[in-house]
Amino acid sequence: MAAPGTASLERTMKVTDNFIKPVHMTTQSRESLSADPEKLRDYVVDFLGEQEGCEITFLTNVGDLLQSLRAENSALEEQVLTVSSSVPPKVSEALMAAERARCSLEDLLQRDQLIFNILHQHQQVAQPWMDNLNQTCDQVDTIERHMKYLRCLQHIEELSAAVQQCLMTSSMWEAIKAVDSMAVLDCGLNQSGCSHLQDFLQETLRFWHKIIKDRLAGDFEKILVQLHWPIISPPTQSLTPAANCQEISSQLELLVTQLLALQTSDDLISQKASSSGQAPPSTHPVSSTMHLSKAPPLCLPIQIMLLPLSRRFKYHFYGNRQTNSLSKPEWYLTQVLMWMGNNSTFMEEKIQPILDRAGATFSARVELCRGLLSVVQEKVASDASRLLYDDVLFCHLVEEVLQFEKELRSNQLYPAVLPGLLHLLLEDAVLQKWLTVEKKMAVEKMDAMLSAEGAWSSQYKDISDMDELKAPDCAETFMTLLQVITERYRALPCPSAQLKFLELQRELVDDFRIRLTQVMKEESRCPLGVRYCAILNAVNYISTILGDWGDNVFFLQLQQAAVSLGEELVLRGQGVMEVGRLASLEGSLFDGLLALLDRLKGDMLGRLLEWTMREITEKAKPYCQDRWLSLPSQHDQSTMTLSSTACPMMLCVRDRLLNLHNVLSLSLFQLAWQGLAERLDSFLYQDVILCNHFSDGGAAQLQFDMTRNLFPLFGHYCKRPENFFKHVKEACVILCLNVGSAILLRTVLNESEEELRDWASAEDPPPESALNELGVYCLAPCDVLILLNLRASWPGQ
Repeated sequence: MAAPGTASLERTMKVTDNFIKPVHMTTQSRESLSADPEKLRDYVVDFLGEQEGCEITFLTNVGDLLQSLRAENSALEEQVLTVSSSVPPKVSEALMAAERARCSLEDLLQRDQLIFNILHQHQQVAQPWMDNLNQTCDQVDTIERHMKYLRCLQHIEELSAAVQQCLMTSSMWEAIKAVDSMAVLDCGLNQSGCSHLQDFLQETLRFWHKIIKDRLAGDFEKILVQLHWPIISPPTQSLTPAANCQEISSQLELLVTQLLALQTSDDLISQKASSSGQAPPSTHPVSSTMHLSKAPPLCLPIQIMLLPLSRRFKYHFYGNRQTNSLSKPEWYLTQVLMWMGNNSTFMEEKIQPILDRAGATFSARVELCRGLLSVVQEKVASDASRLLYDDVLFCHLVEEVLQFEKELRSNQLYPAVLPGLLHLLLEDAVLQKWLTVEKKMAVEKMDAMLSAEGAWSSQYKDISDMDELKAPDCAETFMTLLQVITERYRALPCPSAQLKFLELQRELVDDFRIRLTQVMKEESRCPLGVRYCAILNAVNYISTILGDWGDNVFFLQLQQAAVSLGEELVLRGQGVMEVGRLASLEGSLFDGLLALLDRLKGDMLGRLLEWTMREITEKAKPYCQDRWLSLPSQHDQSTMTLSSTACPMMLCVRDRLLNLHNVLSLSLFQLAWQGLAERLDSFLYQDVILCNHFSDGGAAQLQFDMTRNLFPLFGHYCKRPENFFKHVKEACVILCLNVGSAILLRTVLNESEEELRDWASAEDPPPESALNELGVYCLAPCDVLILLNLRASWPGQ
């Protein structure tokens, strides 16, 4: 029999199922629960548990819950009905608007189709008209182009007829203007496709230009002949002016001015001829190498004036003439310089005023030099290519070209902005040949200078004022060789080429350093010999000169060029820091070589001092073993004299100093005697003072030997030689203290040591202050205690 609560629960579940499902579940959830009664029962139980929070058996308020759910369901139904009643008017209104839009769209589509059909029909009707119209327009355009073509052709013929008429009536100015108009028209037709018209115009222009130019050139040459042009030999003062001088001057000015006016068409014809690869029809003397200079063409008057000189040049220096010799380039180079000098006065007095009045901005003298250079450039380029396999003749050609360039710039005042002949030497084959020959010649000269009889003697040895560096002849000759190479490539207009020669110089310096090292090794068995010292002087001389070159403006400019161009040949092996130092001018391009030379100089100087000290220590052995402990007191001697055992050592020091002073340069000798003093100070302190005990007389004798004999030997080379013997000087001070001062000093030093061991306070003054009062600055307190213990005259001993 079922419990009472169970029947009540079943009824509640049936009722609740009708209200809970619509409120709390989706449609899919309701369908799944309706298909499975067990799930529905579990859901209702869970829902009631959440609402009441009690056990199912005590559900007494299920009726109230059912009433509230019914009320909530009724409220929801009313809301749904209200909303559903208001929705249909809005929906119907939207549907009506959509219908109206659809009808309007259909109407527009119909109208569009109608208009399209009308336009299509109209296009079909108008298409033949359009085709006819386009054909007519094309015909009009063709006729218009033909008309322009005919008008242009007519204009050309009119200009040609005008030129002919002007020439027949000797109206040269009008003829020149007509030819200039042709040149302007030719420039305007550059973009035209009428090639036949262009050819006709250019042929017409060249035809009339040649006629006018030939006529003007003929008249101009006649006037020049009357003025004795060209001036082949130096002008004399006895030339009398012609009777019709004023008339000749007027005709000269007229012809020069007319030729200048013809310049525009002449330049245009020359440009057209060069672009087409054809030679210009004029007798232009400019050679094929002139394009390298990229300078404007010569003016017509100068071209005509150069013709007789160009003919003379080709007559003498081409062909089978004896004057055309590959071994004598100075013949034609000197001849050209003479022509420049002989005719410069004529150009400045006769031609330049006319150019100035015509408004020209160039110099007649410079133009003449430029024209003559164009003549000689072709000859030099031809000879250089033929001499690439003859070292002697090639070197001679280079020397003559360099000398020509120097005289051209200095004597003829040729502007530096215009090229001369040096650019011909920068061709790859010529430049490489130059570098090869330069190196070959330099190596041969190095071999000769090192094997010469007087290679290791100075040519200024008898002149004291000029022999401070005491450079041997081989070193001076070598640096002169490098300086000559510098002077040769200094004028080159290309920094990259200059840097190649600089790298060659650095290679030669390193090669010479290696040769010096090899000779030094042969002489190292006798470092005190004259030849060994001469090698040391050579190294010092080369290092000094390279140091000066590093501050030279020319090499500083090359240094900046190397950094800016990033020349790997010059900057190879340089790190980022080194390149940065070069860019900021803190270093030089010779720093690597200077480091190698300084190391060689240091090694040689150290070996020299080592041998010198070996000889001195050998002479000083008796002095080291002297009876310092038994020498009588100073009061027992009437006068102090040098110790007999010190005489050999002193004589050796004196002789070596004199020898080094005579054979070494001043800067090297400064290093040598200072290094010798340092070594001698250490030797005397270690082997004489610290190895002996001294009585009062021994200490006084030691001080006398040092201060009155040794130090004065070095006093010839400095004012205070004792400053270079600090250990010996201060040791003598300690050894010669009177007994009381010595006892007091030893007490102070001992107490200072005890305080240091006991970690006492440092309120007392340090022991160094007591030593400084005695003039002792170099020796440490422990060293002073050792010296005090070497004294034999202590109380109680």
